[in-house]
Amino acid sequence: MATGKNTKFYETPNHPYQGERIAQEADLLGRYGLKNKEELWRAQSQLRSYRREARRLLGEAQGDADRANELGADFLARLTRYGILSEEEGIDQILSLDVTDVLERRLQTVAYRKGLGHTPKQARQFIVHGHVTVDGARVTIPSQKIETALEGTVAFDETSPLADDLHPERAEGQQ
Repeated sequence: MATGKNTKFYETPNHPYQGERIAQEADLLGRYGLKNKEELWRAQSQLRSYRREARRLLGEAQGDADRANELGADFLARLTRYGILSEEEGIDQILSLDVTDVLERRLQTVAYRKGLGHTPKQARQFIVHGHVTVDGARVTIPSQKIETALEGTVAFDETSPLADDLHPERAEGQQ
């Protein structure tokens, strides 16, 4: 008998064949270099859980945003640490977040924005193949959320052939 839990970390859309939603998903998949829609749905589910927690805190504080910010100080600190919220924003701004706010914090997107790959898909390949480090540690998970403090430490592994500026896959002026 298996002891692990069989739990999906995402919810699929209620209506599978909606042309407009499918087009939006395809655009996000291409823009962020996601492998499949499951990765997008996981980010959407994560955003839903953030919103659910914000609504719970606002309800617990009976609509008083300042009190809700006090109750959810750890929650706000975590979202701020990951760069999903800015320092000045509070619980009520969580309700206006978009899925792109979550997707922007993935290692794959951060590596692409830093110029470690020509495209998001290439940045993903470099990560999966073990060419990228975060804070000196090799990371092979493109969906890992990167804290803003660690964003500057995302770089090529010094033992990787891609660390050489003359490597054919390196663009002019990449790190």
